[in-house]
Amino acid sequence: MHIPRLVLAGTHSGVGKTTVTLGLLAALNRRGLRVQPFKVGPDYIDPGLHRAAAHCVSHNLDSWMGSPAQVRQLFIRRAAGSDLAVVEGVMGLYDGVRGRGEAGSTAQVAKIIQAPVVLIFPAKGLARSAIALISGYRSFDPRVQIGGVIANGVGSDRHREFLREVVEGELSLPLLGALSHRQEIVMPQRHLGLLPAVENKELNRTLEQLARVAEEQLDIDKIIDLAQKAPLLEDGPGLPCTRPVPRVRLAVARDEAFNFYYDDSLDYLTESGAAIVPFSPLRDAQLPPDIDGIYIGGGFPEQFLPELAANQLIKQQIIAAHQSGMPIYAECGGLMYLCQGICSLSGEEFPGVGLVPARVKMERKLAALGYVRARLVKPTLLGEPGLELRGHEFHWSTISALSPADAAYQLSGGRGTEERPEGYAKDNLLASYVHLHFRYNPTAAGNFLAQCTRYGQVRRTKHG
Repeated sequence: MHIPRLVLAGTHSGVGKTTVTLGLLAALNRRGLRVQPFKVGPDYIDPGLHRAAAHCVSHNLDSWMGSPAQVRQLFIRRAAGSDLAVVEGVMGLYDGVRGRGEAGSTAQVAKIIQAPVVLIFPAKGLARSAIALISGYRSFDPRVQIGGVIANGVGSDRHREFLREVVEGELSLPLLGALSHRQEIVMPQRHLGLLPAVENKELNRTLEQLARVAEEQLDIDKIIDLAQKAPLLEDGPGLPCTRPVPRVRLAVARDEAFNFYYDDSLDYLTESGAAIVPFSPLRDAQLPPDIDGIYIGGGFPEQFLPELAANQLIKQQIIAAHQSGMPIYAECGGLMYLCQGICSLSGEEFPGVGLVPARVKMERKLAALGYVRARLVKPTLLGEPGLELRGHEFHWSTISALSPADAAYQLSGGRGTEERPEGYAKDNLLASYVHLHFRYNPTAAGNFLAQCTRYGQVRRTKHG
C-alpha cells in the first residue's frame, strides 16, 4: 500500500516539533490536501492541537504500550486514503523509555512504519557545527532514514543561506526549512504542557499565523515529495472495520475539564460493543439515560474546581449510579474528581464526588511522569489479581489518606524504581492515576465491558 508519509523528529525536547507540525498541518490543509496526523507516545494535548490544524482526528503511535504489529496496523488503517500522513515525534529522535533503549522512541516508530524522518535541529549559534550535529543523528542508527532537516531559530537570511550551503553541500541532505523566531506567535502553556485545544480561544488565529510561517519558511513542495518517496507498506491483518451492535451504553465524561482520551482507545471500546455517550461534569445536571457504565478520564479538573464543586446534581447522580452497582472507571483527573476534596495551589479546598475516601492536593512540581506496569492486586472491574497492564502517569497532584489495602495496582516504573501501591478499587469502582490505552490492554477492556453488560442485564430485568 502506498501511503505518503513522514516523521517530524527533533534532536531534543523543546526544539519546536509541535510548532513545526502545526504549521505544516495547517498549510497542507489550506492546500486542500487530506492530511492524517499522528503523535508518537502517550500524549493527549498535541493530538487535540493536530485535530484543529488538520481538521482530522490525530492518533497516537505508541511502541511501548503496543506491539510493532499493532502500531503498524493502526497507522495503515488510519492513514489509508489520505494524501499525506504526518507523524510528530516525542522528545529527541532516539529517546526511549526512561532514556534507555529504543522502545517507545520516535526512531522505533519511524522504522516500524518505514517513514522518512525530517530532523528539526536548533540553529541558534550554529554554523558549520550543524554538520557534526546532523551527522551524529544520521549515523547513530543507519536504519533510520533521515531524508531532510529543518533549522529552527535562524538569526538572519545570511545565516539561513549559509546553513543551506553547508547542509546540502557537505551532507547532500535537503534543508527543508529554516524558521526564524516569531515573537508575535505564542502558544500558551500550563503545567502539563501546551494549553489544550478545547480551552485555547485564540487557537484558530495562531494556526493561521503558523500556516503563513510554514508557507514562507518551509519548502512544502519538497516535503511532500519526500513523503511521496516513502516505500510501499505491506497491509497486515488490520483492525476491525465493522462495528457490532452495541451491548452496553458507556457514559464518558468529555468537556474542558475531562478530555484526556486516546480516540483509538474509545474506538476499541466501540468495536468491542460499547456505545459511547458523552456527558459533561461541568454543565450537565443528569447522567445520560439508560447507561451501563461510567468512564471519567484525565484532564484539568484543577482548572475548573469551583464549577465542578458547584454542580451538585451530577455528583449526586454519579453517587446514585455507584450505589446501584454501576461500574465506574476513572483515570488521573477522574480519580481527583471522585475524591472527597481537591486542594488548589492557593490552598482552597473544593469538594469532589466523595466516592474515593481520600483528598488530593495540587503541587508546584511534577509528582509523577512516565510509563508504568500496573499489576492488579485484587479482583476489580478490569480483571483478576495478577493481570498486568501497560499505561503511563503524568500528574502534578498528590493523594493522601488512601489505605494500601484499598489499592488497585502494584505499580512499577514511572516516578521510581521500587514497586508501590496505586489507586483505589472497591466493588464496582476503580480509580487510579494510571492512564490506559484499551486497544493495547484488550483483556482489561473486555473485562470492563463484561461488567457493564452484567449490570445492564440486571438493570433491564428490574425495570421490565
